[in-house]
Amino acid sequence: MEGSRLDLREPIGDAISRIRFAPRSNNLLISSWDSVLRLYDVDGSELRLESISEGALLDCCFEDEETALSAGSDGCIRRYNLCSGTQDVAGKHGDCIKCIEYSAQTGQVITSSLDKKLKFWDMNRSGNSGCTKVVDSDVWSMALCGVYLLAAGGTAVDVHDLRNLNGPVQSKELSTDYPIRCVRSFPTCQGYVTGLVDGCVALKYFDPTNEMGCVFRCHPKSKNGRLHLVAINDIGLHPCYDTFVTGDNEGYAIMWDAQGRKKLFEFPRYPNSVSSLTYNCNGQLLAVASSFTYHEANEVEEAPQIFIHKMENLARTSSA
Repeated sequence: MEGSRLDLREPIGDAISRIRFAPRSNNLLISSWDSVLRLYDVDGSELRLESISEGALLDCCFEDEETALSAGSDGCIRRYNLCSGTQDVAGKHGDCIKCIEYSAQTGQVITSSLDKKLKFWDMNRSGNSGCTKVVDSDVWSMALCGVYLLAAGGTAVDVHDLRNLNGPVQSKELSTDYPIRCVRSFPTCQGYVTGLVDGCVALKYFDPTNEMGCVFRCHPKSKNGRLHLVAINDIGLHPCYDTFVTGDNEGYAIMWDAQGRKKLFEFPRYPNSVSSLTYNCNGQLLAVASSFTYHEANEVEEAPQIFIHKMENLARTSSA
């Protein structure tokens, strides 16, 4: 299934860190190391916003259809009015911010930084310095699951209740020697999936009686007769069907049956690593960012690109 490439007028000047579709529309938010936040209207094939900041942007998210947030290497949380194009600094860490999420249910912005701190900001309160939690290791990836926050660091996932920030309500250590690269929540909020540096995926459920949890290798590569480990950079879970897509550091994206643990479809290899991918709100579109990631020393540093795949027929076939 060939994807159409977005025409962004001018090439993105550095690695793409994150792409996300809007909550209800096909507007695509793009953060990158060139310090620019971009908003692209996929339906209208129009670049609607380019907003420059002082630091490299390592993550981004929507607050709603008209407001977005970014996490910067300068420790700043920036908030953008997507209609006017204005931005301001909504908060700050003492070090580079790696992840950012917005909870529509609690009105909180959650950030993780290389200072080993999680911060929970109430956007409805002016001058709020944020509630700070010190964690044992750098949080490499975060995801929201209803009123719960999933924070992955090292080989463990901590689950925080956003309504009670005394500490994690659950902590799960994966039986692996390889660190977690990304964590994403099931749309049903019954559990989550993690992608590991060694090309494995781990499915975990909150209900201890659910025996569907598993770990399987989904991106094994072989070189010279030896297993060549390729990190999974991102995972996109379909909002309606029990399938997900993994993207790895060698430019491969594969769709999987979550319950059957079997490959459903492999997309044509992308020019660069798959740095990020995201479904739109109804799962009819899949956006894939092909970009170097600074994770490997020998990555090909070609100009980053974004591809859009129409998923309607493939998704229905996969769920049959």
